[in-house]
This record gives sequence, C-alpha cells and structure tokens, in this order.
Amino acid sequence: MTKTTDIIIVGGGLNGPALALALAQTGHSVTLVDALPQALRQDQSFDGRGYALALASKKLLEQIGIWPDVASHSQPMNEIKVSDGAPGRAPSPFFLHFDHTEIEEGPMGYMVEDRFLRRALISATEAHPQITVMNACRVVAQDVTAQGVTVTLDNGDTLAAELLVGADGRASGTCRRAGIKRTGWDYGQTALVCALEHDLPHGGIAHQHFMPSGPLAILPLPGNQSSIVWSEKTARAHEIHAMDDVGFLAALRPSFGDFLGEIQLVGQRFTYPLNLTVANSFVAPRIALIGDAAHGMHPIAGQGLNAGLRDVGALAEVLTEAKRRGENIASPLVLERYQQWRRFDTATLVSATDVFNRLFSNDNPLLRLGRDLGMGLVNSMPALRRGFMREAAGLTGDLPRLLQGKPI
Repeated sequence: MTKTTDIIIVGGGLNGPALALALAQTGHSVTLVDALPQALRQDQSFDGRGYALALASKKLLEQIGIWPDVASHSQPMNEIKVSDGAPGRAPSPFFLHFDHTEIEEGPMGYMVEDRFLRRALISATEAHPQITVMNACRVVAQDVTAQGVTVTLDNGDTLAAELLVGADGRASGTCRRAGIKRTGWDYGQTALVCALEHDLPHGGIAHQHFMPSGPLAILPLPGNQSSIVWSEKTARAHEIHAMDDVGFLAALRPSFGDFLGEIQLVGQRFTYPLNLTVANSFVAPRIALIGDAAHGMHPIAGQGLNAGLRDVGALAEVLTEAKRRGENIASPLVLERYQQWRRFDTATLVSATDVFNRLFSNDNPLLRLGRDLGMGLVNSMPALRRGFMREAAGLTGDLPRLLQGKPI
C-alpha cells in the first residue's frame, strides 16, 4: 500500500502533531507517523512531567486550537526567581527576580503537564480530516527523488509526499538517513525529573537554583504541586535515582530547602542524560528538521519545547506562503527560507544555554563572584530586567505569526 499526501511528518511527540495541525489548517494534507502505540500516548496517569510554555508558545497553541483543552490544567508562572548557591549553604544575596506585572502581556509562561498537552494534540490530529495518523509504525527507509520522497515503514507500507519532516528527536533517523551530520557533546550531567507535593502554596513562582553540580528547577503545577528538574553529575544522579523515595527526598532536601514546607513525591521518577546535539543543517533535499531532531539543548532555561514550537511556526508559515504563491513547497529555495529563519535564533539559544550551564555548574570562587554580581546588576536595572523577561516569554526576535497570536 502506498499513501500519498503533501507532507509526511515522522515523530508523534509534541512538535510533530503541532506542525501537522498548523499545516492542515492551511490546506496541506499530512501523514503523521508515530512509533508509539496510541494507547501509550493517551495514558492519562499522572507522572509529574511538565513543560514550561513561554507566552509565545501558548499563543501558538491557541492558534492551532489546542489551548482551550489544556487551559484549565495549566499553571501561570507569575514570577521567576533565580539564585546561586550550594547544598546546605545560604544562597547568594545577589539574585534575579522577574515579576509578570512588569510586562504588559501577562504571565511570562504556563506550566502544563505532559499528559494533558499530549492528549489534546492526539485528539485534535485524530479528528482533523486533512491529517492521517499512523501509530505504532517506524520508518525504516526513505528515498528522495526529483519527483518526491518515499518512506518505507516496518509494516511494509510505503508513504509518498512532496516533503518529509523529521520531528523524531535527538537520535533522529530522518536526520541520519538524510546524511546530515550532527555537532555536540555530553555534559556529564543527568537530569532527575519528578513531581512533589508540598504543604505550602508556591504562589505561581518558578525557581531556578544554580548548584555546583548543575541547576535545580522548581516549577509550579496546579495546586500544591511542583515539577522538579534536578541536574546532577551523572554518577551521583544514578546513585540518587537508585535510592528509595525516602532516600531520594533526603538527598534533594539540602538543595531544595524548606520554603515550601514538608514535601513528598507524587508520580514516577525519571532520569535523562544531558547533552547538546545540533544538526549541521536543518534541511536537505525534500527534508526539514524541527524540534530536538534539529537541536537538542540543556534544559537549564526550559526552552527545548519552546524552541521546537518556534520551528513549527516558522516552517508552517514558510510552506503555507510558498503554496499560496504556487511554489513547490519542497524546493531548495523554500526550505532554505526556513533554515535561514531558524538557524541564527537556534544557534544563539543553544550557545546561551551551553555558556550558562558551564558558567554556573561549578564552585569556582571567582566565577561565582562574577556571575552573582552580574545577576545583581541585571536585577537592579528595570529596563534590562524587562528585556530578559520578554526574552523568557518568547516575545523577542523575528517571531512567526502563530507565535504572535495571528493566523498564517
């Protein structure tokens, strides 16, 4: 069986379905290939995984019709507090404090659990007449010719399209089969991810504590719960992950502190090795990469998904405008417009996360003094502070229309 659509998207996580919806709404026919079974994707059990969605990302989700389904499960991030310290040691008196009342647009972002966002995207893609979803299928081969691109699935089916989009993560098979090399390195850190329930309300405040072994993010979820992304040296992270829940909390407490009262684990615990990996090109003949397939970065600023959704907005806009002009949507000129739009912004963000992680993930006294004075300086200058806040909210740069809250 060969099925033909305008575009094939490989990867059914979050970016792939978001792009499918954005494209389908402007008249493109899309086939979305997901390696995981639908039942696994639709699992509604709480596991504590969540995403810090910048305000611009929320606007995109509104435009593709997803936000109404997740809004009631979201937690606004009204403030962000950034501090520098070490376990068992008082934090530096120099810190950053971002308050959403200092910008006109509202909360800088929203926390949404993975299960709600994923389920909303699945429901919307399954219901859209322009989207064909193929679950529990893996792409085993892809072939590009002057006439189009064909992919072969592990069930023997073949799919044909004008354009193939890789949204299949850091180990992207689409990228590898296209012969695109990658640049990157391992940080020697592993993220411990979980959710906590605590006695005291978080007040919608997100915390980023920089520790010598890596940053600790405490991100507010609805109710008296928070999502934790705790970066540690890999060997130590494995030791901590092997502990029972009591031991895990005892290891976390010196870094976490007691500002939210008593804490207890809810849901599962996960670990993720931390590395940087960037595709040397975001495009190839009849192929484009988005999300982690194009750029996987350190979670230090929680910008991974937000960067992916910028890719979604940019690629959807480039392809839609090309279609309206009667261009071949897979032509090198069209795909190069997408690459030029996203390449510089991505390089800047990847470099910033890399530098910040290296600058803060150490206990060098001179570096500590320099970074603390730098945070204190930024915090004391309202105009500069608002600039950082708008950056965190995703409101700066050459934004795609969807991220401005406008239709394509």
